[in-house]
Amino acid sequence: MSLTLYNTLSRRKETFQPIDPARVRMYVCGPTVYDYAHIGNARPVIVFDLLFRLLRHVYGADHVTYARNITDVDDKINARAAQDFPKLPLNEAIRRVTSATEQQFHDDIAALGVLPPSVEPRATEHIEEMKQLCDALVARGHAYVAEGHVLFDVSSMADYGKLSNRSLEEMEAGARVEVAPYKKGQMDFVLWKPSKAGEPAWPSPSGIDIPGRPGWHIECSAMSEKHLGPVFDIHGGGIDLVFPHHENEIAQSRCAHGTPVMANLWMHNGFLMVEGEKMSKSLGNFITINELLETKKFGASPWHGRVIRLAMLGTHYRQPIDWTADRLLQARATLLDFADLVSGVEPAAAPNADVIAALSDDLNTPSALSIIHGLAKSARRNADTAAELSATLAFMGLYGGETRDELNVGVEAVAVDAAKVDALVAARLAARRSKDFKESDRLRDELAAMGVALKDAKDPTTGEIVTTWEIAR
Repeated sequence: MSLTLYNTLSRRKETFQPIDPARVRMYVCGPTVYDYAHIGNARPVIVFDLLFRLLRHVYGADHVTYARNITDVDDKINARAAQDFPKLPLNEAIRRVTSATEQQFHDDIAALGVLPPSVEPRATEHIEEMKQLCDALVARGHAYVAEGHVLFDVSSMADYGKLSNRSLEEMEAGARVEVAPYKKGQMDFVLWKPSKAGEPAWPSPSGIDIPGRPGWHIECSAMSEKHLGPVFDIHGGGIDLVFPHHENEIAQSRCAHGTPVMANLWMHNGFLMVEGEKMSKSLGNFITINELLETKKFGASPWHGRVIRLAMLGTHYRQPIDWTADRLLQARATLLDFADLVSGVEPAAAPNADVIAALSDDLNTPSALSIIHGLAKSARRNADTAAELSATLAFMGLYGGETRDELNVGVEAVAVDAAKVDALVAARLAARRSKDFKESDRLRDELAAMGVALKDAKDPTTGEIVTTWEIAR
């Protein structure tokens, strides 16, 4: 079975051909550990966990190496440490913040059914590799030293900007760049910088006689090379990282090693909105993974991690996703149904082949989930199909033996007026038929607030949309 994946670099789907099928290598940018990971951070974690699972299925678990880093040296970390532990020496405060935040990240994503990566390098454990990269770039004429900094000379790379598909002029116009008199060019970026008093500091590269610390971009170039080699198969992350982070990673790695590429294939997941708006603290719609798992901030109850995962996979990874309470209600109702079907069922030896085929087409999760719904329908009558459904859900990280009560975490039973629900459902259908989508959405939200999950389906005889409902909490 061929595996096709969309390559941001070429802007087309390509048949995936690993450099070495016995050692398939993938790198994904991980968290900067200064605060709880938010729901937008969860999307690449879930997407590339699913790809990791698929690669292991195709090539064998022992033949896939997945590296996802931890950034534990950063200005945001310094600021949070000084804020939270003002009476401690900064380095001790940083240690407390990063260790606690890293553990919280691991706990939260484990609840989402995410497998541990093959290797999880920490930036502070790869300082020597970063310094070596700085020295190599200076020696090759792609970087220069100025006032205690090592800076990448963007003008030295003819095709800088290829990943983001923007000219240097476009990037200069749209970028927030630090204006500094010691920079040769406006777009030149920091590889290494001097540390302020009390900040983390290491002996500097390139003959600099004052201690310093790495810039953000050099970290991933150094860690990916250390664990995967100078050229590897797949590099992933969120679409927001294309420029400048991934563009600068490519520049550093290619110019340091003289290679035509850093990774053969670049994958990026789309943006996440919350109830139709960009997520931000100023709008009050900033949601962490932990808040979804542990509190009632988003919805009438906490949400089980498997529910969050299913809700996330309902949209193709390259498309933007609107994170809504209704989406979570529907995902929970679906998982409760699946759990009823596979509880106590011995899983089959392998997941469903059609689901694997759908995922092999650029992780087409909407198609895969449609097939799973068909399996569930058949599983109500066929024990063998129930076993295959169980194996398939486990493969996708959507089921780990949870009971209905466990998936319904924190949910209190509620009574609804069935006649009122029927009337609202009928009114919503009427609004849809008259193309009054604003009213249709309002009625849907009203039903969701009552704990009612809707399922729209096309009647095979009449072709009309028919809506059924059930209590999702």
